[in-house]
Amino acid sequence: KNLEPLGVLQLINAQDPQTGAVQPFSELQESLVEALAGMGGALMNNAALNTELTDLLDAFIKLIAGAVDAKSPYTGGHCRRVPDLVMDFAHAIHDATVGPFEKVQFSEADMYELHVAGWLHDIGKICIPEYVMDKATKLETIYDRINEVETRIELAKREAEVNMLRNVLNGCSQVEAQAQYEQLCDGLADDLAFIRKANIGGEFMHDVDVERIHKIAERTICISGVEQPLLTQDYVDNLCIRKGTLTFDERDRIRDHMRITIEMLEQMPFPRHLQRVPEFAGGHHETMIGTGYPKGLTKEQMSIQARMMAIADVFEALTASDRPYKPAKKLSEAMRIMGFMKKDHHLDPDLFDEFVRSEVYLKFAHKYMYPENIDEIDKDALIDIQPKSLT
Repeated sequence: KNLEPLGVLQLINAQDPQTGAVQPFSELQESLVEALAGMGGALMNNAALNTELTDLLDAFIKLIAGAVDAKSPYTGGHCRRVPDLVMDFAHAIHDATVGPFEKVQFSEADMYELHVAGWLHDIGKICIPEYVMDKATKLETIYDRINEVETRIELAKREAEVNMLRNVLNGCSQVEAQAQYEQLCDGLADDLAFIRKANIGGEFMHDVDVERIHKIAERTICISGVEQPLLTQDYVDNLCIRKGTLTFDERDRIRDHMRITIEMLEQMPFPRHLQRVPEFAGGHHETMIGTGYPKGLTKEQMSIQARMMAIADVFEALTASDRPYKPAKKLSEAMRIMGFMKKDHHLDPDLFDEFVRSEVYLKFAHKYMYPENIDEIDKDALIDIQPKSLT
């Protein structure tokens, strides 16, 4: 067999205990040393194997993140940044000397377990179609269907032009017919500009805008001899999304990534020191009062690591500059939104206060955010926010 040496154990100058004279090692001493060397070699070999397995696991989870990245660069960036932030947050909690976390200590094994969970916290997104995960506009599927709406409006203009010429041939005033045609075209152009704006999505869509979408849809066009609405019902449903770019069904598909994440992680035979990875990774969309998903857990049912993951996940999502469906928030705006989430029991209030107090967010901001988006925040005001009464 080809054996690789692990090390060398050298013993020299055996001495007589009485005279101090150098003498040969006895057979008993040689046997004991050989036994100790064998045990030491086994321990060194096991330590090397453990290091190799740890390196393999790290490479594997980063490979998975790379696969998510290849499918969606937006989600992939998120999968790399959240573990960076949550580990800095964990060190801040570990180093806290006052407050509710002064006695919280994380061992090296605890830190590694959180590190693994951070990298795997959104692994389920690999099963969600990218046209849903990265839906940048309301009409986007595999492509943005705003181009189809533009084509339909151009068709409506051509129909209006044909009707104008037909009316002139039938004896109508050319001036009046031309004026009516131009007025209709101006209205269609204005409608298209409105639809383009509505297609982008935003924080809120007013009732009057929803009504206008329905009114535009009432126009008709003729395609292949069949008269049909200017906007199909699917276009209307998507353009009338009140917040963001996702329909209710698409939001459910996005939320399903948490169920998939937990199922995937629970199937993995994690060793004892990584048994809590599924729980750490699977709780970042839960709230403190059981209104989150996928399990509807409360604060008492969640580990501190899972609650920390939620804060890291929200902060990264708000400040991310590589999402196709929204611009990056400024630091003050992101923290203001998280303050509201603290008030509504969506985030752990004590952990959020420590997040603010320790300024973990600043290290992350200087590493990942645009300099122009890093502005001043009122730390005291954020810490002073009190969660709503639940009674």
